[in-house]
Amino acid sequence: MLFVRKLTLLFNCLAISVAMRAAVPVAVDPVTAPHGMVVAAHPQAAAIGVEVLRRGGNAIDAAVAVSLAVGVAEPYGSGLGGKLMLLYRDARSGRTFAVEAMDACGSAIDIEGYRKLSVDAHSYGYSAVCVPGLAAGLWAAHQKWGVKKWADDVAPASALARDGFEILPKTRDFFEEQEKKLHRGDGEIARLYLVEGALPAVGTRLKNADLAHTMELLAARGRDGFYRGEIAEKMVAASHQGGGVLALADLANYEARIIEPLAMDFRGYRILSAPPPANGASLFLPILKALEADDFGRGPLRTAANLDRVGRVWRVVEPRERRLIADSPQSRLNFQTLISPESIRAIREQAAVRSAAPVPTGKSAVWIDDGAFYESPMAATTQWMVVDAEGNIACCTQSLSLHFGAGVVPPGTGVVMNDSMSNFAYVDTTSLNFVAPGRRPRSTISPTIVERDGKPLFALGVPGAARIPTAMLQVLLDRLMFDRPLAEAIGDTRLHYVAAVKPEELDTFEAEQSLSTEVADGLRASGWNVVLPEASGIGRHFGGVNAIEFNANRTLSGYADPRRTNAAAGY
Repeated sequence: MLFVRKLTLLFNCLAISVAMRAAVPVAVDPVTAPHGMVVAAHPQAAAIGVEVLRRGGNAIDAAVAVSLAVGVAEPYGSGLGGKLMLLYRDARSGRTFAVEAMDACGSAIDIEGYRKLSVDAHSYGYSAVCVPGLAAGLWAAHQKWGVKKWADDVAPASALARDGFEILPKTRDFFEEQEKKLHRGDGEIARLYLVEGALPAVGTRLKNADLAHTMELLAARGRDGFYRGEIAEKMVAASHQGGGVLALADLANYEARIIEPLAMDFRGYRILSAPPPANGASLFLPILKALEADDFGRGPLRTAANLDRVGRVWRVVEPRERRLIADSPQSRLNFQTLISPESIRAIREQAAVRSAAPVPTGKSAVWIDDGAFYESPMAATTQWMVVDAEGNIACCTQSLSLHFGAGVVPPGTGVVMNDSMSNFAYVDTTSLNFVAPGRRPRSTISPTIVERDGKPLFALGVPGAARIPTAMLQVLLDRLMFDRPLAEAIGDTRLHYVAAVKPEELDTFEAEQSLSTEVADGLRASGWNVVLPEASGIGRHFGGVNAIEFNANRTLSGYADPRRTNAAAGY
């Protein structure tokens, strides 16, 4: 009888433990399918991707369709006027490639003149616009790996633009967040994304005939339909009129790069992610490596002691990474140096030293490359991924930089333009990220694929500007170190670390409001300024992590984070 009571008590404790483990603030319900899976930033884009797969397209064919459809249905996050970083894992060879199609500085830039411009001019209007890379990236990927006709892959997104995409509740939230930008002066963006001067209503469909026409030219002429001819001329004319630096030659000569991703081993896993000039993975991967030997016990990650430990490692790695990674030939070697045993040992030793805590200020900011600090931007950018029946993976993050980019649309194109000039360094002339003609500014976008024993386990990524690396870090720690299911890792309280503005201020720890009072108080006692900017699941401050997982029974599970308008669909 005593044994039975002890056994019952053990089972009850285990049940309570499992229940507590599964009790995360944001419910992420996986969708499972036997053949193919798409997780995208809007249900209509996900459905388009699945239809391409059903009709015999592979992951890259679906990628073209999904990327362009997302640009239609989530116009604040990404589109033809912005950049793309796509990881493609070829199932047959087991190799993973990075399609780097980041935005590039125009050749006509007067650097000294640009350095004198206001912060506002680096972020809004045509002075903030770089040469967009997304169309070239899709074209390069399709030419190398696609199996269906390019025009057929482009057609669904063109039809979506012409017929209109549905305004979902969170769509309207993000429109509302940028209502000032929509009203601030560019007549084209206001015409396209406001309805009689007001925000579009939930449930209505918003059409963009100009964008449909642009994509029809892209379908008919390939990349030249965008980078040469009518559309290119309209973009350059608008740039000249608006004080920008785009030239026809910049567009005609732009090329995406197909290169090796960053790769790192971690506790028996192989993590592959976005290479420079993206600098999200080059931040979270060294942090992971520095934590690899730590014993966090059975968890959870979100105790004050554990989060303080992660934050102290972040505090050491972040300034080092910022000095070493950008659009420069030495950046890849710099990354390897950063994760070398000697470097990791030094990072761990420095992170173990607790400095005296300065007086808190209650402020929160984001480090921008040249040393200026801005108010924290919302969770800009878009994440999606595709797995086809052969097991090929396309995992992509694409962006306009800030939501609705520079807030401008060249007349007759329907294309919202990026504001990637805001991502350059302008103060420190020795910075690897210092503004220069043709240079591609840094970005935190971090599409990632995780393997074990040469086989893919899952692909994941997230929008969220400066919060991308820390979102990726926490999900990977939860999944790979604490062995939590992806649904829990994605749905648990989101967190972020922010560098202090001034030496006398505290570094800031940000989190969703589901962070417990006990943990928050413990972090304050450890010298962090704790800020809880939004309730869990809102998704304005913290982006939505999307993922596709390869299951042991050869099915696929898609995880669509409801913090955004994400949707998973399979067949």
